Amino acid sequence: MNLVLWIIYAVIALTATVFLGLREFHMLQLNGYKTPEHSRWMKKNARRYILPAVLFIAQFLLIPFQHKRGLAVALLIVLCFFNAIIALLNKPGKKFKKPLVYTARMKRMMITFGILIAVFYVFAIINGKIFVQVDAVSGGYEETRWFISALPYIFVGSALYLTPILVPLSNLINKPVEKAVQNWYINDAKRILSECPTLHKVGITGSYGKTSMKFYLDELLNSQYNTLKTPESFNTPMGVTITIRRDLKPTHEYFICEMGARRVHEIKELCGIADPHDGIITSVGPQHLETFGSIENVVNTKFELADHVKAKGGKIYLNGDNELIRRKAPEYPNAVLYGLQEGNHYRATDISVSDRGTEFTVTAPDGETKRFSMKLLGEHNVQNVLGAIAYAHGTGISLDKLTLPVKRIAAVPHRLQLLDKGGNMTFIDDAYNSNPSGCRAALNVLGLFDACRILVTPGMVELGAKQEELNFEFGQEAAKACDHIVLVGKNQTVPIYNGIKDAGYDMDNVFVADSLNEALAHVNAYQTDKKKIVLLENDLPDNY
Repeated sequence: MNLVLWIIYAVIALTATVFLGLREFHMLQLNGYKTPEHSRWMKKNARRYILPAVLFIAQFLLIPFQHKRGLAVALLIVLCFFNAIIALLNKPGKKFKKPLVYTARMKRMMITFGILIAVFYVFAIINGKIFVQVDAVSGGYEETRWFISALPYIFVGSALYLTPILVPLSNLINKPVEKAVQNWYINDAKRILSECPTLHKVGITGSYGKTSMKFYLDELLNSQYNTLKTPESFNTPMGVTITIRRDLKPTHEYFICEMGARRVHEIKELCGIADPHDGIITSVGPQHLETFGSIENVVNTKFELADHVKAKGGKIYLNGDNELIRRKAPEYPNAVLYGLQEGNHYRATDISVSDRGTEFTVTAPDGETKRFSMKLLGEHNVQNVLGAIAYAHGTGISLDKLTLPVKRIAAVPHRLQLLDKGGNMTFIDDAYNSNPSGCRAALNVLGLFDACRILVTPGMVELGAKQEELNFEFGQEAAKACDHIVLVGKNQTVPIYNGIKDAGYDMDNVFVADSLNEALAHVNAYQTDKKKIVLLENDLPDNY
């Protein structure tokens, strides 16, 4: 009976270990494999680890009762029950927004994790054998009596309860190997770039707007040149490396490289890989303050691209309407400013915005003017398109030849993308937005529509000490622009809720949902005589 109980306990514990391990690996992957960042995430989500922590301590209660079969068996049954709960809570099958990707790195970490778990089970078996031998010498109970000993259960249970620690530990153990692997791939990418001496490389960075700029610039340059851009959000060292090794061909004339950063010097690292001749900085603002630490660090990191380009004698194109950028611009004589305000080298004026698109006039540094029209909504999109026009014009493409490519520019997926679902509802998908400036711009776009304006949002994250303040202000602004507001996440959206309330909004028109699916179901059921225009502002990843 004791042998059977131990087997049942071990099987349940191992199943729970696998399921919990997969969930922890998923969160680690979403946190960019960064152990410090993952540790901060674990601290924020400490409640999910309460049960394993309690059971880790509770299992030691077995020791005093290891010779009292009835009490020991009863306690083991209780532990089995809670282990089964851990397995059920973490079982695969949930539809994640971004599921776990079994990359080569992830597989290597899982192997290391498997070895660590195996060590616990080996110790459990060794302890059991020792107990059998001692028991036999002392003339004690039957051979299977050793399973009543507490230590085999404690070793197996500890493998489960310590899984949240063993997963990041696997990442730390593998760090030297992963660094060597990454360096090999990065050096190979550099070799490939060195074999393309005529390739012109342009880096794009910014707190927001960089992905949109990349797509817009690719559309304009592609009208005359053979271009390659980093796909989707491939803006990390390995993302850039993969793009170069997988997609770059000798026939490409321009390589448009998006550069993302969450920490100081990460743009410098990307410049060391892509080695851009020119650069574009779309914006600098309070994003990823949690990892940057201060707005000064954000500014200096973004301008690492400008420093690299300056050293190479290239041009850096800067959003001159951004106060932080404009303050820094005089340090770079190679800077070309673009924006809507006076004093920019490339300026957009006479902007006409409707729910069908935007028209504007561009004035070049030499005084030439040209009227442009595009399908994109909002004045803020004019800034990014203007930056793309400025750079493309600088390569030798005339403003006249750029009018047609500008008309062809489509909204980047999940960035103020207009999705007409037919019937009584249209979505403005701005799910990839998570910064104060972008949120304000999205609310302005929502205000263009003569309809029932509905906002669905979980708010903004990774804003450090300013997160509560900025979300409070977002709530105040939403109250002015929206007829109905749906907040996603009761705890996350408290500052937004308070901001809405502070603005004197009718709180009967505010609904707080537990999930995005519940929010969308509420929007679908919401009754109104007008057509519903639904702004989906930000969509937090699974680790929030």
